[in-house]
Amino acid sequence: MDKIKVLLAEDELALAHIVRESLEEAGFEVVLCANGEAALLKYKEYKPDILALDVMMPKMDGFELARKIREADKTTPIIFLTAKSQPKDVVAGFESGANDYLKKPFSVEELIVRMRVLLSTNRLLALKPSDRLVKEQYQISNLLFNPAKNTLQQGINTWQLTARESEILKLLCKNQHEVLTRKILLDTIWGDDTFFNARSLDVFITKLRRHLAADPNIQIINIRGVGYKLVW
Repeated sequence: MDKIKVLLAEDELALAHIVRESLEEAGFEVVLCANGEAALLKYKEYKPDILALDVMMPKMDGFELARKIREADKTTPIIFLTAKSQPKDVVAGFESGANDYLKKPFSVEELIVRMRVLLSTNRLLALKPSDRLVKEQYQISNLLFNPAKNTLQQGINTWQLTARESEILKLLCKNQHEVLTRKILLDTIWGDDTFFNARSLDVFITKLRRHLAADPNIQIINIRGVGYKLVW
């Protein structure tokens, strides 16, 4: 079986080498870049399965790098590694296209777990028979949601969702017109309901609302202090 290819962009060389060695010991294939510009070039050449990006890098920061990658690639998982952990930084990270956000200092074991979760979600399409995937669709008013392909379709128009957006929308669809608690969402998708992950959920709900705005009949209603309900 081919090794999972990781593009690691980190300008703290001591940390970068520790992370790379640990990932390689865990069976990953790792390419290391020390700045954002080099990482963008290597991304185009290397076609990684997942990217782990520092935010504060010379020449091009992680946010800008993620935005450039997302212009053409909506699905390859991106996880930020950063000491910038204020709510506004978390929001900026997810708005730029990240799937996850790991605060420094972190354990490499936690990084590996988070990467495997992102990769397992991203690889579902290759692990299931195509005819089964086609059937797993949800009609949301006049939008067609395909969680296997991470797409929303309205007539001839198609919008690509991130893997994390698709996970959340799928849970909402399965519980349509019922309140889905924040705790269930957080525990199911992130594994815990910490404040940090709760802020991430808020960002993804906002992004989903923008996608669903193509049909004004669809709403994700916030039940204050409880959770969310998808209605149309």
